[in-house]
Amino acid sequence: MEVIATINRAKYDAFKWRYELSIPRKLILALGMAGLTGLLAQVRFYLPWSPVPITGQTFAVFLAGVLLGRWWGGISMAIYAGLGAAGVPWFAALNSGTGYLAGPTGGYIIGFIFAALFLGYLTDRYIRSRSFFSMLGLMLFANFVLIYIPGLLQLGLWLNLVKGEPATFNTLLRMGAIPFIAGDITKAVVAAAITRGIIPKRAYNGEVDKDKWAKWRLRY
Repeated sequence: MEVIATINRAKYDAFKWRYELSIPRKLILALGMAGLTGLLAQVRFYLPWSPVPITGQTFAVFLAGVLLGRWWGGISMAIYAGLGAAGVPWFAALNSGTGYLAGPTGGYIIGFIFAALFLGYLTDRYIRSRSFFSMLGLMLFANFVLIYIPGLLQLGLWLNLVKGEPATFNTLLRMGAIPFIAGDITKAVVAAAITRGIIPKRAYNGEVDKDKWAKWRLRY
């Protein structure tokens, strides 16, 4: 029991420390998470029928939202998109520039910002969101709604304007969604398991449900 109490105390101290950091130090953490996203972007597989590669980026997005919290997870992804557009070669296949961001995968990268903001806000504000199944559900929503929708919209626009090809709904699903579903679910499960073990199950920044969390089952 003492070991468990020590671990829980360490998790609480770490997240409270993260919440109370100065802005320059939070920026350093955000830059580090942006760097991890760029690193996982190099873990890529291209499909013959799609300009969108399979990468490990969404795993970093999930972690950024939960570990950096409200605003800063999204800021880390904005740093990733902004510095990549400015010339830092950390998009997939070491690409960079505004041309890449305006290409077939740019919408997904913009979606990373929305997804990390969403996850950071909810997990920072609600203790109940920190169970495994709650986080898994939030991550799947962030992935399949907040990342896929802008990704598919820009992919369709790119196909129409650049390739001159009709972007039917079935075509978009075949190129930009269906091949990635199994991998994204797997990444969400792993990320939810990791963050469930790391994030404390007690209030560290005035969570709105801090007086109710003990009534809920948070073990899973």
